[in-house]
Amino acid sequence: MALSDIPQTLPPGDESGTADDRDSAYASQWQLMWWRFKRHRLAVVSGLVVLAIYLVALFAEFLAPLPPNQTSTRHTYAPPQSLGFFVPDGAGGSDFRLHVTGYKVEIDPVAIRRTFVPDESKIVPVGFFVESDPYLLLGFIPMQTKLIGPVNKGDPFYLLGADRLGRDMLSRIVHGARVSMSIGLVGVFVSLFVGVLLGGISGYYGGLIDDIIQRTIEFLKAIPTIPLWMGLAAAIPQNWSPLTVYFLITVLISLIGWTSLAREVRGRFLSMKTEDFVAAAKLDGAGEVRIILRHMAPSFLSHIIATLTLAIPTMILAETALSFLGIGLRPPVVSWGVLLQEAQNVRAVATAPWLLLPGLAVVIAVLSLNFLGDGMRDAADPYAD
Repeated sequence: MALSDIPQTLPPGDESGTADDRDSAYASQWQLMWWRFKRHRLAVVSGLVVLAIYLVALFAEFLAPLPPNQTSTRHTYAPPQSLGFFVPDGAGGSDFRLHVTGYKVEIDPVAIRRTFVPDESKIVPVGFFVESDPYLLLGFIPMQTKLIGPVNKGDPFYLLGADRLGRDMLSRIVHGARVSMSIGLVGVFVSLFVGVLLGGISGYYGGLIDDIIQRTIEFLKAIPTIPLWMGLAAAIPQNWSPLTVYFLITVLISLIGWTSLAREVRGRFLSMKTEDFVAAAKLDGAGEVRIILRHMAPSFLSHIIATLTLAIPTMILAETALSFLGIGLRPPVVSWGVLLQEAQNVRAVATAPWLLLPGLAVVIAVLSLNFLGDGMRDAADPYAD
């Protein structure tokens, strides 16, 4: 048989198939990871949910029907309104018209308090891309349009109800996603830098430096997390600006987050520092910092990404817990933890159970990030069975 008759490549696989059906012999590491990740259906769905949450946080001003701190004393604890699509036309039929039902106020003779009940005679027209008060999208784009809202400005529009000051819960949850989700990302990146740097130094050099770093990690992990955060957060002066408090809370949350990653990086470095590619980099004249950051750390980048994805929910829960306890972020900052402070009052929750909806947002975000992290952790080792 002639040499030209020998196939030079493997037969191409079906593009719609899984990694087993493809030409994996010539696939890169990232391609193999992507194919394995796609097989984890729950992780893919969770990834889409996480992407949607971050898009909502990014365009919060456009998506939120009202400003998060706009109050209305006439609608304190107003219940959620449901969207309707058809209204009677007066001739026995109905017309398609997006709307919500207005409120009427009644006095509860038992509790002796004001209550809101739907008033079918009051129809509040709702539209898309409606005119609103001027605002800055992303902080620098002037706009005067909202995705959805009442056609007539000033009409009551509370799809998820209102709080004790008549502020729209939907708008506050949308804006709260920006702070709660971003504090997880910022905290994780701080933990990434500190964990990779100290873990790499500990595993690469060993000896006394390794002992000092490991004893520091053990000391930090031995301290109960919540009391430590409470003590540090309570030391923040009350008169500091919300931006300064946000930065400090992120730093406080990151103080513990780097320890586990540093331990994992240290173990990898201990096993890799005798490899041939590290010796080749040394002979080529590369500095020690360059060897750590440019040669050794990228060799298990996929594992670091999976670890960080699983760490983001911990950061979000930490911020929520601190803000819920009143020692984290404080009003006028809007985060899911700050919103849940309203739910500390049992009487308020019994009167307005929709105040617990920020907790549902936390559950959805944390579960989605955990499932996404599980999928990425499995994909990080595409050769496993």
